[in-house]
Amino acid sequence: MTCVTIGKPQAGCGVARDLLGLMAPRKKSAAKQKAQEILIPDKLYFRIGEVASLCQLPAYVLRFWESEFPQLKPVKSSTGQRMYRKRDVESVLHIKQLLYEQGFTISGARQQLRSETKSDKTQVAIPFPTNSSSEIQRIRQGLREILEMLSTRRTG
Repeated sequence: MTCVTIGKPQAGCGVARDLLGLMAPRKKSAAKQKAQEILIPDKLYFRIGEVASLCQLPAYVLRFWESEFPQLKPVKSSTGQRMYRKRDVESVLHIKQLLYEQGFTISGARQQLRSETKSDKTQVAIPFPTNSSSEIQRIRQGLREILEMLSTRRTG
C-alpha cells in the first residue's frame, strides 16, 4: 500500500504519519531560535521584500496576514507599494512567533493580540511629579530675567 499525502495524512497511513513527524513532538530548530535575534535596521519605512527577508517569510504570507490581522496595516506609497514602519515589522515578528513557535491558529493569534492590546490600554499612567508653587514661581522669575537680558541686548 502506498500513501501519497498532501496536507494531512489519511487514516491507515501510519508510515506517512511517522515520516512527517506527526507522532513525535517537534524540536526547535536553530532558525526558530534565531528569529528572536533579528535586528531591525533604523529606517522609517521598509518595502515588503525587505520585511520578507528580515522576517524570513514569503511576501505572499505578509499580504495574507494583512487581511487577517487588523493590527498590520502598512501604508501604501504613491506608486501603490506597501511601506512597513518599524512598528509593523515588530508586529510581523510577533505574529510569526505566535503562529510558528507557540502554535497558535490564526484566529487564536488574533485573539491573543487583541487581549495584549487591551491589557496595554488598561495600564495606569505614571503620574508626573508635581512641582510646588514656589518652585514654579522661581522658574518663572528665572525665565523673566533671561527675557530681560535678551531684550536689553537687542536695544543696547
